[in-house]
Amino acid sequence: MQSLIARRPASRVRRDPAPSKWSYRVQRWMLTPYVRSFVLKGLPMLMLVGAGALWLSHEPNRQELIGQLTHLREEFEARPEFRVSLARVEGATDDLAEAVRLKLALPLPMSSFDIDLDAARARIETLDAVQKADLRVRSGGVLQVLITERVPVAVWRTEDGLTLVDETGHRVAGLLSRADRADLPLIAGLGADEATPEALDLIAAAGPLTPRLRGLVRMGERRWDVVLDRNQRILLPEQKPVQAFERLLALDHAQDLMNRDILTVDLRSDHRPTLRLTPNALAEIRRAQGLETVENEL
Repeated sequence: MQSLIARRPASRVRRDPAPSKWSYRVQRWMLTPYVRSFVLKGLPMLMLVGAGALWLSHEPNRQELIGQLTHLREEFEARPEFRVSLARVEGATDDLAEAVRLKLALPLPMSSFDIDLDAARARIETLDAVQKADLRVRSGGVLQVLITERVPVAVWRTEDGLTLVDETGHRVAGLLSRADRADLPLIAGLGADEATPEALDLIAAAGPLTPRLRGLVRMGERRWDVVLDRNQRILLPEQKPVQAFERLLALDHAQDLMNRDILTVDLRSDHRPTLRLTPNALAEIRRAQGLETVENEL
């Protein structure tokens, strides 16, 4: 006899929705910004790098890649817009411009990528007459060379001949004859080129003696002698020569000193100048003092 009481069905085991311990830890770990960024971006990148490194580990693959890159570069550099066909020299005389072109030594036409501008600039600046060179590649395939020439300000006389020097004493060019640059002052002596700025200051301070100025001589690589016409010479001190020269000019203005029969004026002493007279002037002074008469009687 069946029981009147219905049997209750067996209850199902309900699944716990809570994550497991390890699943919870993984989820919390993935919420970390650095870990999430590494998984989403870093890990794929590492895989790509690893694949590329594996592909490049084979020598044929590397040679093929290098060949393709070299070919692409050559095609790019050989494009017409990068080809230099003409070198234009500006700011230089015709002779200097020709010397600059010879120093460039570039087999034009050629790609601008094959031109070492720094090396070309260094070669050009080895020329004595070039103070500065500026090289630029312009549109139209033109290599523009801007030259700043050295301006000669004096003629330096040495045992080897005549040389034009600029305001710093740097050699500009050789000179065959003094008459070729009679407009420039003359300096002479060993080390005169290195003291050219001081010589220019003395020449500028000459004032009324400028028409009589024949040149400056460097003595012992230490000081200057000013040489005038009539074989007159002014011996300047080693220290502050311009100031000593200006004091002499003031004395000459007051007493007309340099128009007298004087051979040398020694200004090396700070106390007073020392004068050396010509033989005729010395004889006149002795005659005026009666010294010559006494000597004749004796």
